[in-house]
Amino acid sequence: MAGGGRGSGRPAKKKSPTKGTGGNIRRGLEGKGATPPAHMRHWYKDKARTERIEREEKTGRSSSPRTPARTRRSEDGPEYIGGRNPVVEALRAGVPASALYVAQRIDNDDRVRESIRIAADRGIAMLEVGREKLDRLTEGGVHQGVALQIPAYEYAHPEDLVHAAQEAAEVPLIVALDGVTDPRNLGAIARSATAFGAHGLVVPSRRSAGVTAGAWKTSAGTLANMTVARAANLTATLREYREAGLFVIGLDGESKVDIGDANLLDGPLVVVVGSEGKGLSRLVREACDLVVRIPMHAAAESLNAGVAAGIALYEVARHRKR
Repeated sequence: MAGGGRGSGRPAKKKSPTKGTGGNIRRGLEGKGATPPAHMRHWYKDKARTERIEREEKTGRSSSPRTPARTRRSEDGPEYIGGRNPVVEALRAGVPASALYVAQRIDNDDRVRESIRIAADRGIAMLEVGREKLDRLTEGGVHQGVALQIPAYEYAHPEDLVHAAQEAAEVPLIVALDGVTDPRNLGAIARSATAFGAHGLVVPSRRSAGVTAGAWKTSAGTLANMTVARAANLTATLREYREAGLFVIGLDGESKVDIGDANLLDGPLVVVVGSEGKGLSRLVREACDLVVRIPMHAAAESLNAGVAAGIALYEVARHRKR
């Protein structure tokens, strides 16, 4: 038999390895281990961005000159409302806004169209941005492709409220909030204060509700005509009001004096509203000329701060009309 082989008695010629195999068959039999999580896969599209953000948060510096480091938003910085219902409701309520952010290629519905229309009518800037931008603005909240920027509120000085009353040739009436942390209560108090002729609100700079979007919405726009001052130390501010000739009356359910029996309501006055749970703090109580209560049935242990302020201000207005 020609050609060699088993029948030729000569050893068969070894076949050369095929070019490019490189031992793939052997490696293919080896185990690949557990599937890595998504953030470790080389095809994870957000891996680089995630690592950069984590690095910037640790170092406080940006790895790229074009990308600023993510910093915690200042308390006095702008606020962002996210979500189609919250945004359109804020615009309907006349909440002051500086910009409306809308995601690219958003699926428009009635709420989005109405938000855009109101923003256009009020001259609010509108910007089309990517969803990553909206994620950052709303700090990971559910924005549904829209966000509304609310500028930081410019607080007055407590002395400005007295000056406003003097310029109007009116008897000063100021409302101070002690421990009220719900912005909706602040908005409700602003609404009552406007209705009964108060010259402004005073809120502490710490551990207190501020003028946020929630406060604007609850006030039904009255915050646009009501001055809010911020006090670094509420107790010291109340003492300064007393030195300026104003009487300070605190609302507290544990008092034995009914507000209707107080004889200071027709003079220059500061009404201090405490929190629903703790009422007035000890130092604030000591800074008051008089602490009064709103009489009510024992079944109701306390009133909402906004409701209590409205009743007290009505009583003040009633006494001043006598």
